[in-house]
Amino acid sequence: MSRNSAAPSAQGAWEELVTTALLGTDRRTPPGAGPDREAPVALLDAAALETVRRRAGLRPAQAAPRPEPAPEDPRPVPPAAAVRRLAQLLADRAGAAGSGRRGTAPDLMELLPQWLATANTRGYAAPPHMLPALLDAARGRTDLRPAVLRFAGPRAVWLARLNPDWRFALRATPGGGTSLPRPEETEKIQGLWQEGLFAERVALLAAIRAREPAAARELLTSTWATERAEDRLMFLDSLRTGLSPADEPFLEQALADRSRNVRATAAELLSALPGSALAARMAVRAAACVAVDRTADTPTITVEAPHECDPSMERDGVVPKAPAGRGERSWWLGQLVEAAPLGTWPERLGGRTAAEIVALPVADDWQAELHAAWCRAAVRQRDAVWSRALLGTPSAPEAGGPGAVSLAERAKLLGTLDAAERADWVAGFIAAHGLSEAFQLLGVCAVPWAAPLGRAVVDALNIARDAGSYPWSFSGVMGLAERCLDPAEAHRLDGLLAVPDEPEDGAPGAGGYWAEAFQRLVTTLRLRASMIEELSAQVGDE
Repeated sequence: MSRNSAAPSAQGAWEELVTTALLGTDRRTPPGAGPDREAPVALLDAAALETVRRRAGLRPAQAAPRPEPAPEDPRPVPPAAAVRRLAQLLADRAGAAGSGRRGTAPDLMELLPQWLATANTRGYAAPPHMLPALLDAARGRTDLRPAVLRFAGPRAVWLARLNPDWRFALRATPGGGTSLPRPEETEKIQGLWQEGLFAERVALLAAIRAREPAAARELLTSTWATERAEDRLMFLDSLRTGLSPADEPFLEQALADRSRNVRATAAELLSALPGSALAARMAVRAAACVAVDRTADTPTITVEAPHECDPSMERDGVVPKAPAGRGERSWWLGQLVEAAPLGTWPERLGGRTAAEIVALPVADDWQAELHAAWCRAAVRQRDAVWSRALLGTPSAPEAGGPGAVSLAERAKLLGTLDAAERADWVAGFIAAHGLSEAFQLLGVCAVPWAAPLGRAVVDALNIARDAGSYPWSFSGVMGLAERCLDPAEAHRLDGLLAVPDEPEDGAPGAGGYWAEAFQRLVTTLRLRASMIEELSAQVGDE
């Protein structure tokens, strides 16, 4: 028998059937079709027969190696009641879909971050049977990933290698879960630094920087000249941790880097060191632009912005090209003042304190530019004294101090204060100005909110309710209160659960909404209190 007349191979027969199905039986007669049979039926019969033949003739493949056992996690699992609560939180989906009103039921998924944070603080490990649900939740919400991966421990990486849906766990874990070398393993450290993947090298540098800043700097110096510009920028950013005068020589060399972004980052880091040579150079430049006019009836700050951006300024990180719509001279001035040590100004401006300097009038409409630059300097240098001066009193007109030109700047300035002072300032702000501009400021306050801040928020919500205010405009603050108010404050809200009388000029239906919102707030606070109690219980107590 000739080769052409040989029976088609199994693969060829299957491909013939697929081709016939694609072309259609009216254009190609399927195998086995006779004059007494319909062609489509014949095609299906042939496909069924060929499927059985393919399966029956399949040779068994070599068994794949069994996966390595999951790594041990020595941490204890949470108490049983807390585990049941976790399952409840993971099973919930936020609110009633498509409904404008949430009703009185708590949003359980929004409590999951707090549950995870508390469990991680107490050193618990995820129960093994909960790992898939936890990883699925973290897959859908990137904000959950750090807490979930910490709670899940090394088993999250083990599972991620088996399921591509959880690949984010490999990306988020340096080296895909490979442990970093110990400090004494110098050869392994050098090997990983020389040959590791970029993510592994970043993690290694950050870990060493956290425990031995000088060793991390020496490691970075050893390969600095051969690194790519984008890698140099990322590595340089790691020096923010433990930044000290010992880093100055390296950062001064980085000012001559061929990458503009690297030069700018090096200059920013040096300006955060008030005793650095760059800070001194910037102080000289900035002081030449700002002075006090003592000839006026009232001492007034005068400003003479730079007329050019010379090469030495560029080398020290001043960006010469101003953004669209911004004047060049004001752009250069802002960068000089931002980078100059704040200790420059009392001596330069007549021995005045920060508060006295900020209170001085500024000639020729330079106040906004000058004060905004001082705000950035206070944040960069973590100077609480200047932050207080620029914030002013929270009850000041227009809800800000003389230098705080935006809510974003106020929030950054508050970040330089300790948690208690920050909460007191925001509480005073809310008492004086209400909640309409407070949302961004509340976001920088420690959780749970301190008692004065919590009372200020509740009182402001109560005032808004009694005034018949449009209730949905406060939904963001109400949502924050559910997550951030101290659960111990729940009893203070019992008097707010009734539906209030609606004033004639109030928003229609507002009373019912406010009653629902306060009921949901109370229910959520009590649920959070139960969560904390469950996670605090001893395993044997149940």
